[in-house]
Amino acid sequence: MELIHNDKKQKEYEDRARELVSKMTLDEKVSQTLNHAAAIERLGIKAYDWWNEGLHGVARAGVATVFPQAIGLAATFDEDLAEEVADAVSTEARAKYNMQQKYNDTDIYKGLTFWSPNVNIFRDPRWGRGQETFGEDPYLTTRMGVRYVEGLQGHDENYLKVAACAKHFAVHSGPELLRHKFNATCSKRDLWETYLPAFEACVKEAKVEAVMGAYNRTNGEPCCGSKTLLQDILRDMWGFKGHVTSDCWAIRDFHTGHMVTSNEVESVSMAMNNGCDINCGDLFVYLKQAVEEGKVSEQRLDEALTYLFTCRMKLGMFDGEGATPFDNIPYTVVDSAKMRELNLKTSEKCIVMLKNENNFLPLDKNKIHTIGVVGPNADSRKALVGNYEGTASRYVTVLEGIEDYVGDDVRVLYSEACHLWKDRVSGLSQGDDRISEVKGVCEASDVVVCCLGLDAEIEGEEGDTGNEYAGGDKINLNLVGLQEEVLETCYASGKPVILVLMTGSAMSVNWADDHVAAILQAWYPGAQGGKAIAEILFGDKNPEGKLPVTFYRSAEELPEFTDYSMEGRTYRYMRNEALYPFGFGLSYTNFDISAKLSSDHVGEDGIDIAVSVKNTGKMDGAEAVQIYVKREDDDTLNWQLKAFAKVSVKAGEVGEKVLHLPKKAFGLYDEEGTFHVNPGKVTIFVGGQQPDERSKKLLGREVLRFEAVVD
Repeated sequence: MELIHNDKKQKEYEDRARELVSKMTLDEKVSQTLNHAAAIERLGIKAYDWWNEGLHGVARAGVATVFPQAIGLAATFDEDLAEEVADAVSTEARAKYNMQQKYNDTDIYKGLTFWSPNVNIFRDPRWGRGQETFGEDPYLTTRMGVRYVEGLQGHDENYLKVAACAKHFAVHSGPELLRHKFNATCSKRDLWETYLPAFEACVKEAKVEAVMGAYNRTNGEPCCGSKTLLQDILRDMWGFKGHVTSDCWAIRDFHTGHMVTSNEVESVSMAMNNGCDINCGDLFVYLKQAVEEGKVSEQRLDEALTYLFTCRMKLGMFDGEGATPFDNIPYTVVDSAKMRELNLKTSEKCIVMLKNENNFLPLDKNKIHTIGVVGPNADSRKALVGNYEGTASRYVTVLEGIEDYVGDDVRVLYSEACHLWKDRVSGLSQGDDRISEVKGVCEASDVVVCCLGLDAEIEGEEGDTGNEYAGGDKINLNLVGLQEEVLETCYASGKPVILVLMTGSAMSVNWADDHVAAILQAWYPGAQGGKAIAEILFGDKNPEGKLPVTFYRSAEELPEFTDYSMEGRTYRYMRNEALYPFGFGLSYTNFDISAKLSSDHVGEDGIDIAVSVKNTGKMDGAEAVQIYVKREDDDTLNWQLKAFAKVSVKAGEVGEKVLHLPKKAFGLYDEEGTFHVNPGKVTIFVGGQQPDERSKKLLGREVLRFEAVVD
């Protein structure tokens, strides 16, 4: 039972907050609208910074467990795990907060309001921040986002564990370099069918405490001052009770980038009047002038502050030490053995096996004398963590994971092979200065593990990346720098090659798909990632991840990056065949899926689907059962994911699950953004993959197909 469901307690906090705000002067009120809110000692209000990050672990605040990046968590297709990870993050957050408060440390990144999760849709694989999301599908993003929020906020009846924030509202997915002036235009249908569902579920179902506006404009309105988004949809339609924060320095963009206002006072007035309650940045200092000039009513300012102090009261900040069940969480839970165990489990579950020719994997270390580990990401800590990361006390790179696993039984040879993106490792060299070493390592090895990809210096947020690619977005989907040459050199050695891709996004690895023996997509797998990858390579663990994004064959088949129409994008609207489809992932074992519908007529209560998953192989494993729905009277959409469940099954045994499809799973939005569940025929697909031809070819199996009628 979440706190927000306790209406009596909610009202009590709101009344207390309103009373506290009524005692403040105008200057004091304004001081509370900045992320670095000042102390008001006469009212017993401590200084507080609202800016904290918890995307995949407590970030930027010292040592914490660094879990796999969000896109990797999405690849688990396991919403229970999403909540378990978020619960661990909030446990460490409380432990660190309790310690920091003891020593009066109220600096940035040391509070309890976490600006996570990012539930934007990964619309285009070039977007550098796509790694922060749960992928390209609205339903998967919705389920993972809701459960992540619930894990952060907890289930106490009286207090929030921490306050979560759904960001970036809304229609936000690059380009990074244009975000401060860009107008994302989309149809009403795309808005409601694709861009808003995860936000709506986080608000209505998970009762998320905060929503962050995006930098860009959406259909002409700057998101952090959008009446349509913040008032009409968020407050009026969805009944949002929490607070709205701007993205950092986004309100300044109103007059410097979007050019919809003339100066600072106009910008802060637009933001505050349309529903933005707190400013990440300093511009809200102009609220005093805005109130004095009558551009913002003090009543609206009081309303914003009531939302903010209600949140702080829900967190127990005004009830004295020991009031909440979280006040006694000791600092020693941070980075504990239990946390490392969960981190490793999550890393193992997020890895997707994209190719395994002739069952080359898993490796048998008893049959290998020497293993070559090459590539710029082989011994890279940066490639483990992605962006918005914390600091681990120990990192296990792929090289270290393999070395630890084989011990003294197998010789491990290593070469960095090339710089991640430059044409040389040593500045004074003639270029391509490690390729002879690659050849030497391959010649002496029985098998080669080639670790390529990206890190957060190549893909990430504008301002955080530092390279000639600039801005954080990818130019194309190809391997950067000399990496393709390194891979081809490894293959030319005649030794079997395993490609380990460490990226936060899809890559066009067409040549690798045609040539190398096996491919693992490891994402940014967290501080324990190297150990998890080694366990997968040698068969101690069975890969069970599925792709939360489409791997396209080329960026050339995509619409313009700046085009926010969904036509031609993601598995739901694409016409071309994918290199690796959404929902795809191989296993070391085989699953036989059978299913039965409770009815072939969809009524008000929807239908249930009883699924049996038989493990017909010789290794324990887990299958992500996926259910897709296609309305046969709509020719603009492919099928859409409408239910999924992770089912763990031991070799030779059967696992069972009942999945529910509510009536709304059979509805669509029209061009005016109105939702309809029209009578008519639908097709329901049940399996461990999408019902597309490419998945069928790659997996050598089909999904089950059922016809039904919506009454």
